[in-house]
Amino acid sequence: MTYKPHRRLHVLWIIPPLVIGIAVFMFMAKSKQPPVRTTAGEPTRAVRVITVPQVDLIPQSLGYGSVQPAKLWTAVSQVSGRIVELHPRLRNGEIIEKGKVLFRIDPVVYNLALAKAKAELAELDVQEKNAMELVQIEERNLILAGNELQRISKLVSNGTASQSDADTAERGMLNTRTALQNLKNTLALIPTQRKVLETKVRQAERDLENTTVQAPFNLRVANLAIESDQFVSTGQTLFEGDGIDRIEVVAQFAMSSLRNLFIGRPDQTLSIETLNKNISRLTGFKPLIRLDLGNHIAEWEAEFVRFTDSVDAETRTMGIVVAVDDPISKIKPGYRPPLSKGMFVQVQLRGHTQPQRVVVPRNTVRGGKVYLLDSENRLRIKEVDILFNQGELSVISDPQLAGKQIVVSDVVPVVEGMLLQPVSDDKTVQRLIQGAGD
Repeated sequence: MTYKPHRRLHVLWIIPPLVIGIAVFMFMAKSKQPPVRTTAGEPTRAVRVITVPQVDLIPQSLGYGSVQPAKLWTAVSQVSGRIVELHPRLRNGEIIEKGKVLFRIDPVVYNLALAKAKAELAELDVQEKNAMELVQIEERNLILAGNELQRISKLVSNGTASQSDADTAERGMLNTRTALQNLKNTLALIPTQRKVLETKVRQAERDLENTTVQAPFNLRVANLAIESDQFVSTGQTLFEGDGIDRIEVVAQFAMSSLRNLFIGRPDQTLSIETLNKNISRLTGFKPLIRLDLGNHIAEWEAEFVRFTDSVDAETRTMGIVVAVDDPISKIKPGYRPPLSKGMFVQVQLRGHTQPQRVVVPRNTVRGGKVYLLDSENRLRIKEVDILFNQGELSVISDPQLAGKQIVVSDVVPVVEGMLLQPVSDDKTVQRLIQGAGD
């Protein structure tokens, strides 16, 4: 009997929360705002933009070629004989200073030839002296023979001497005159004979001198083909010497890239003499030799020397010769290696500065057009004329493009007039300025 009233009390406890919940729901329904109708906005796209700079541009052209010595000397034996002396460092790759004796050929035979030629010349001098003394004697004999002929001729006219005596006297005078004339002829030939013998002496001296060969300049030995005690023949190639005081690089350049270096230069008529004397100044080329070492680029300032004599028939490129003086002094271990023969390098030609050039990133020119940003941040498409390309930048011929904003990021799809949200790309501008002045 006591259990039923207790259950009715539990049911009564449920009613108050229900009443409170219904009251809160009715309050929230009354305070709810009606839905607000909104208008859909125009879609925008964030893009990177730059302000087109106008800079002083240093035009550049890149070519490639191999290092070679400016001087190449081939040691050819001018006399034959046995090698009796070799320079202790006469080996491939060794550097030998100018004036050092490279090798000697046995000089005994050439000393004998020189002594013989000098002896013949001394003998000729004695012959000349004797002939001159004999001429004086024969001239005196001729005078005496003439006097004798006159005396006998008088006796013949007086009848005290026979005609045969006169003929004998005359014959003696003629014989004396003939001997005198022969001596004079001998003396006349002696100057010619002396020249011949003097030539033999000089030739013997030259041959003797050629038995000793010295380095004509500071050189590096290559292609050595002799050794001590070897017999060499006249005209035999013994080794080569590469000059180390100056190196050259014959680099090939595309004709179109060379044209960029002369754009904007004043026209002028040049004579051959002016061109030969001032070609380096007229071109204004400032070559830079570069070598890729993997994690480092080694560089050498070079000198423009000349153009080659022809255009390569296969690649249609022009050869340009640049040079570096005293390359050994420019070695920096671990940073700049020696410029060795056969080393493949890049040559960068820099021309005269072209002022106030309009430059844009090369990848922003799409099919001859660039994407501009107008004052309302809308996309505009403009056709441009590229003067030339240089590395990662393009030089635009229209100066009115300077100062305008162009889009440097990709836009897909491209709709002219679309609304853009520009974000300034300062790093791209800095790369442009650095690329123009590098």
